[in-house]
Amino acid sequence: MLIKYFKEIKHNDKITNEEIIKIILKKRKIIDLKIFLNPPHPLKISLFDFNKNYQKEFKKVIKILKEIKEKNQMIVVYTDYDADGITGGAILWETLYLLGFKVMPYVPERVKEGYGLSIKGIDNVIKQFKPALIITVDHGITKIKEIEYAKSKGVKIIITDHHLKAEKIPKANAVFHTSHLSGSGVAYFFAKEIFNRFWNNQSKLKAYFETDYLVLASIGIIADLAPLTGTSRSIVKYGLEAFPKTTRVGIRHILKEAGIENKKITPYEIGFIIAPRINATGRLTNALDSLRLLCTKKEEKAYYLANYVGKINRERQDLVEKSVDEAKKQIENLKLKIKNLPKIIFLISKNWHEGIIGLIASKIAEEFYRPTIVMTKTDGHYKGSARSIKGFHITDFLRSLKEFLVDVGGHEQASGFTIEEKMLKKFIEKAQKKANENINEKILEKKIIADLKIPISKINLDLGKKIQAIAPFGVGNPQPIFYSEAIITDAKIFGKKNEHLKIWVKDENLSSSLKFQILNYLELIAFNQSPLFSSLSRSQKIKIIYSIEIDRLRDKEKVKGRVIKIIK
Repeated sequence: MLIKYFKEIKHNDKITNEEIIKIILKKRKIIDLKIFLNPPHPLKISLFDFNKNYQKEFKKVIKILKEIKEKNQMIVVYTDYDADGITGGAILWETLYLLGFKVMPYVPERVKEGYGLSIKGIDNVIKQFKPALIITVDHGITKIKEIEYAKSKGVKIIITDHHLKAEKIPKANAVFHTSHLSGSGVAYFFAKEIFNRFWNNQSKLKAYFETDYLVLASIGIIADLAPLTGTSRSIVKYGLEAFPKTTRVGIRHILKEAGIENKKITPYEIGFIIAPRINATGRLTNALDSLRLLCTKKEEKAYYLANYVGKINRERQDLVEKSVDEAKKQIENLKLKIKNLPKIIFLISKNWHEGIIGLIASKIAEEFYRPTIVMTKTDGHYKGSARSIKGFHITDFLRSLKEFLVDVGGHEQASGFTIEEKMLKKFIEKAQKKANENINEKILEKKIIADLKIPISKINLDLGKKIQAIAPFGVGNPQPIFYSEAIITDAKIFGKKNEHLKIWVKDENLSSSLKFQILNYLELIAFNQSPLFSSLSRSQKIKIIYSIEIDRLRDKEKVKGRVIKIIK
């Protein structure tokens, strides 16, 4: 395993905590610290700030909406089935409903209709609702054929999306696309602009877009792993601050069912507790239940739906665990046939649920550090989900093989596609060959990349507080990671099952000028790493990769570390 770091700070370097923060932010190409620490509130950001052409596009939208309202025609908000699409769909559907439009939400069924707009999905929408207009949330930018089909049926289409564009974009009635936000982020600003035009009431706008809709948009952004910089950072920063103020009963019951109702909500709680629950229905049943949960005003219904999505999420967890074990067995069998793993891993099973193949791919790619493509059979086709590693753009790679695929879409690190069964063998052969030619061995070497190599003596409470100020952390603004060479002074195991490890460390070496100073000791927690305890001893030299946080207990504060990796 390779350890890399941006800069080294030594014992005798005279450096302030402010300078350390500037080094960290410089690595992230953040120049204006003042704006980064105090980003503008999303209420002060306009849809038109992303693209000047949106002014022209939005005039079309207003004209269409006024005509629809006059004729009392139906609008359908057609969302994606993941947490980003569901939260964005909730914002836009509810905004139009509040403004008096005749509007219904529609979420496709993953297995029957697939991702985004489909001919089958459009037919279902027309049959159920007879809409004059469909507005997409979190999809549509690659669906040329489907949008032409909808228009041929007399249905207007407005696209709001953030996914990678193809060479051509659809000829919709209006298009709002930016890669700087998630689907929920685009929906938030699009809905806010509509609200402003049809109900120019700033107190009412603040009532919805300063709290509830900001909370929903922040969930979608974090769930979709959008970089927490620029406008996305504004939404998440203020969205997290708005969590305690939300009156949305669905959100409150999700927090209660998850056991975090009185806890401060951070990107961790959203990414690993809240969003998986919203996602679960879209993976295994029907995501419309998650949208209902987010929009209901009835306490009893919110209680029932929150417990239902919690149950589905537990089923999803069990299914993923079982399927990942099966995937690892395939890899073990593959290792028996060839000496080394291929540069790109293909895993196929007719038994894997389509809704979890992305999660399987994610866990395999993380453990084996290879781009991973997982496929399962469905209705004469194979559905595929891909996850990548740093430095390899998986969607561009799959689009370079589009002659084999029915459709493909996604991001740099994640992608989804459909392929006919007859094309499967040739596709895999060509993809393996192309991967061998284009993936450098260095990319496949697992790395731990730290922001700084730093002495333990430089870690202190003030630095911890200054690091907290650059939160929220996530993609694009990860929690700062430190690398230190240290000596263990003590260690113990703890937890209900003694599953966790706690160690105390000090600097490995001190210069003569520092010998008589009070030594700095740092306490570090290593979750689920108790098996290491028996191999550790006092005065042992180790290398540690860790982050730091503030521990608050009975009005006392101290800085402590959270271990990422211990290297003996």
